[in-house]
Amino acid sequence: MGSFIKAMNIFIALLRGINVGGKNILPMKELVELLSEMGLSQVKTYIQSGNVVFRSEGADSDKLSQDISAAIAQKFEFTPLVLTLSIEAFGQAIAANPFTEVDDTPKALHLFFLASKPTSPDLDSLEAIQKSSERFALIDNVFYLFAPEGIGRSKLAAKIEKAMNVPVTARNWRSVNKIMSMAEALNK
Repeated sequence: MGSFIKAMNIFIALLRGINVGGKNILPMKELVELLSEMGLSQVKTYIQSGNVVFRSEGADSDKLSQDISAAIAQKFEFTPLVLTLSIEAFGQAIAANPFTEVDDTPKALHLFFLASKPTSPDLDSLEAIQKSSERFALIDNVFYLFAPEGIGRSKLAAKIEKAMNVPVTARNWRSVNKIMSMAEALNK
């Protein structure tokens, strides 16, 4: 009789608003332990801002987001926004990047991952405050912002969530590619 092995799906969880300014402290080691206790496997984190790759028997990214957020709330007494994407969806976000020149300036491009596809994004308000050096694009549920002068100096960056009218969390191009490499390593 052959052994039955359940397929394990690879996911990326992006947490927003943790370990910033001394608030919502969530040590990555404790996050790994918590997610492992939830039955997720091969849990790995990247930097302290809440980037996690893991394997799961479950295939519903929305349910995983809710479960991870609830587990953090129960153990750490705050509820972060958690966006979970399959490795395929994360790879599609990378492949759809309309700003191919970013390899020279990977910190200038940020991907804002949206909790859902916006139904009526206010792109006009963003165009009105856009610097001449900035470019942006909304593709499905990812908002791409190329801001060569820095995201901290961008008025547009500060208004994205309001203009999209859905929760967002952003990562720079370098981080996105590192997270993807980590996820791909789980597939080997």
